[in-house]
Amino acid sequence: MYSRRDILKTAVAMPALLDAQSPNDTVRVAVIGVGNRGAYDLKNMLKVAGVKIVALCDLDTERLDKAKALVRDTTGDEPATYTDFRKMLDERKDIDATLIATPVDTHKMIAINALEVGTNVYCEKPMAVTPEDTRLIVTAAKSAKGIFQAGFQLRHDPRRKRSMEFIHSGGIGEVLFLQGYRHTGDLPHNTPWYFDRVRSGDNIVEQACHILDLLTWAAGKHPLRAFGSGGINCFKNDPPGRTTMDNYAVIYEFPNDIRMEFSHIYFDPPGFSGIKERVYGKNGAIDLATATWIEREKKGDIPLDVPNPAEDPTFLSLQAFIENARGHKTPLNNAESAAQSTMVAMLGRKAIYEKRVVTWEEIAG
Repeated sequence: MYSRRDILKTAVAMPALLDAQSPNDTVRVAVIGVGNRGAYDLKNMLKVAGVKIVALCDLDTERLDKAKALVRDTTGDEPATYTDFRKMLDERKDIDATLIATPVDTHKMIAINALEVGTNVYCEKPMAVTPEDTRLIVTAAKSAKGIFQAGFQLRHDPRRKRSMEFIHSGGIGEVLFLQGYRHTGDLPHNTPWYFDRVRSGDNIVEQACHILDLLTWAAGKHPLRAFGSGGINCFKNDPPGRTTMDNYAVIYEFPNDIRMEFSHIYFDPPGFSGIKERVYGKNGAIDLATATWIEREKKGDIPLDVPNPAEDPTFLSLQAFIENARGHKTPLNNAESAAQSTMVAMLGRKAIYEKRVVTWEEIAG
């Protein structure tokens, strides 16, 4: 095992990473966690120009072998493989950027260590499972040499990004109300930690944070308070030991008497509801995912002009991360904005669990 002191010693010994890059301005990337999400991130990272995957890490050696084969087949490179991220960070002095796609309860430990040794960090959403751990990552990011970017990739989705520009430029007028819902079938049962709320943070944190991030971004500020209700009504002990909710609803109150309504159901029939992100203003309402809006007193959708609408938001987010790392630029989904959105989800979770109105100060500290 490696202590925090060991990691800090490594940080002092390491060279200025991006100041001494390999030829042709290549960014050398390590990926920690190559499961479902991590494998998808890896595929997209391999498409980003000027990237070389130099190391892979996962507890599952079969996953490691598949990920290594993917890198080899795509680029011809042979990345080193590890089952201990501490050993990888200790041994590899050539890592410029670290991509973290592990279970949520491990994010704080891995992200802080990766920041302390000087790498740029891309950490999948949400930031952590508790407000305290979230704040620790923000503190580490502020003092780090590298940048921190969170995996709120929908901020880079062409349609949603264009919708947000339209909202913030006054296109729908003053924002009055926000609505989102995620009504789907259940999560894959072959990933046990999804259903352990201690590890995942529960579904409102682990899954809904994407939509809550977008709606909070649209509101332009954090909520003042929240209240809600939820539970397990359909999938009781399914899978065995389940502690995560299969349905809930929460209402947030923002400054200026703005409200946001969000609901989440895992027993929605196929094709019945789906996922929605909508913002209502004085002049009309907009659907973020489709980048179409409707004027309040007129009929008919008005599509916004969206450049390259089919681009994959995960690829665009990772591409932006590499560009931000090279230029040491503040990401759109930086530590502060990601912490705010993560804690919006935690605010709703606390209100649901405790069946009372919970204020922002109780979460943000």
